Amino acid sequence: MGGLIEDFGPVWGFWAGVGQILLIMIYLLLSLAFLLLFDRKVWAAVQLRKGPNVVGPFGLLQSFADFLKFVLKEIVIPAGANKTVFILAPLLTFTLAFASWAVIPFANGVVIADLNVGILYLFAISSLGVYGIIMGGWASNSKYPFLGGLRSAAQMVSYEVSIGFILITVLLLVGSLNITQIVENQRAGVWAWHAFAWPTIFIMFPMFVMFFISALAETNRPPFDLPEAESELVAGYQVEYSSTPYLLFMIGEYLNITLMCAMLNILFLGGWHLPWGPVDNPVLGFIVFAVKMWAMFFMFAMVKAFVPRYRYDQLMRLGWKIFLPTSLVAVAIAAGYVTYVGRPVIGG
Repeated sequence: MGGLIEDFGPVWGFWAGVGQILLIMIYLLLSLAFLLLFDRKVWAAVQLRKGPNVVGPFGLLQSFADFLKFVLKEIVIPAGANKTVFILAPLLTFTLAFASWAVIPFANGVVIADLNVGILYLFAISSLGVYGIIMGGWASNSKYPFLGGLRSAAQMVSYEVSIGFILITVLLLVGSLNITQIVENQRAGVWAWHAFAWPTIFIMFPMFVMFFISALAETNRPPFDLPEAESELVAGYQVEYSSTPYLLFMIGEYLNITLMCAMLNILFLGGWHLPWGPVDNPVLGFIVFAVKMWAMFFMFAMVKAFVPRYRYDQLMRLGWKIFLPTSLVAVAIAAGYVTYVGRPVIGG
């Protein structure tokens, strides 16, 4: 927004920034509608069935019908619940999920706030998301949501640690906390992307795989959807929610999923740049970025379709005994490489 104020003046620049924020919000909400349909279609295809196909052509309006259903239903608050916290929890989750996107660059120059400490902002805001889940589970005054909230808090904290160390390996190679700079460091093509760059591929490709798995756990996606295990917790922390508050929780959850897809793209797969070279045109860059995000989301959907659910002790063991030590070793190797060999010049 600062650039818009410089270009158009304080008044028109402010309103141009507000318009940019609204456009990105509308784009994200529309993307969520079709990503949710895509998720259900992929799951159905793996199980050899059609999935949503009645509301609109090929079922394209199913998500909008579901949205109207949630909005028009009555909001039911349990008699024993803490009503203030009960309502604040989904609002907090929804707001923080949108706030995380403020520093995500969709293309060259298409970003709300191009902060020099964008990674720190992103990590701080996303870490706060656990509070909405804890508040929702506690305020419901029911043991099942409370257990689901505790499970989710432990799970998110556990995998945020390994995600943080994986981020450090990327930051060591780039030498900047600016997210746009991370993308520009990969502009030379697929062999400059952090997941495939030589010789750091031996460190960074395993980090890419670990980040993907940690993202599944961080967003409570199968096979790590233990807070929402239907056979044990009956939808977990949100079991007492219905109507619009439930919808806000779900929008926040899917925004976090798409955020992880965007981060996989930005950190390891070149952002808006093509495999054979850089892209400086904002429109083409936006399209490339969106296609890569859909590809990452397809991987999320396929994992949901065919990987069985872990036990909770297996989930914790994977995070603390495998991912944490491995990411620590990767940080040490990346730091040693940068110190003794030098930061790889792979940006083109």
